[in-house]
Amino acid sequence: MPQAALPLTTRDGFRLSAQHFTPDGEARAVVVMLGATGLAQRYYRRFAELLTTHGLEVVTVDYRGIGESRPATLRGFDCHYRHWATLDAAAAVDFALTRGPTLVVGNSFGGHAFGQLPDPNRTLGLLTVATGASWSGYMPVSEQAKVELLWKVVGPAATRVWGYLPGRLWGGEDLPLGVYRDWDRWSHFERYFFDDPTLDMQPLFDRVRVPVFGITAEDDAWAPPRSMTVFLSHYRNAPLTLKTHRPADLGVDALGHLGHFKADALPGFVPEVVRFVSERLGARAA
Repeated sequence: MPQAALPLTTRDGFRLSAQHFTPDGEARAVVVMLGATGLAQRYYRRFAELLTTHGLEVVTVDYRGIGESRPATLRGFDCHYRHWATLDAAAAVDFALTRGPTLVVGNSFGGHAFGQLPDPNRTLGLLTVATGASWSGYMPVSEQAKVELLWKVVGPAATRVWGYLPGRLWGGEDLPLGVYRDWDRWSHFERYFFDDPTLDMQPLFDRVRVPVFGITAEDDAWAPPRSMTVFLSHYRNAPLTLKTHRPADLGVDALGHLGHFKADALPGFVPEVVRFVSERLGARAA
């Protein structure tokens, strides 16, 4: 399972850090891993390595401002979610498509990004995990309190001091100010950015006609089943499948928002991804 650094240049000239995982033999397809907000690509390394044992190439990427794609300073760095989706994610998908049939796996934000790609229908489709509308009203009461604390107290105070959201204080990645502000704004809408009167996002998602497979966890406080359904239903012209995992389905005690990609859940989760890739390859051949 060779792994190599993959420098990517986006259409606006930004240099991204990515990793390219390849199987020992010939690859059947390529998987692009589009990660969650505040997570560096290293979080998905074990997932990528396991996919290579099933004859798949994998591309992981750090969006601009995150992980190894972070500039010397985030203060004053102009970066929004649209950059991550339309430029950074697109660069990874463009590279993958030069290698072979390509399927996108998303985690949280990755499922938001897919509909904004320049041409998502060039891919085999999307399998996305823990992608929801982010509105706190879908969350358990205990989680609502934490989220409101972030938006109303921690976020405003921290960004005034640092000029960005210092996610490292709670074990995540620091977030560029523009990304934090987008996240804050859209999370106050029940249908996320689809309810933003300054945007017109639905026509972008209406372009998607390749299959979309959404998965969430029964115990995901950030993207519970209702939240997933509300967001992914906006892929309304795509064949859409939604599934909720109980932790026991994957042989673990808990999954939560990010647990599908943790080592103990991967033996149960990876075969599901591989099946979806195989189904899409079979459909393409037919």
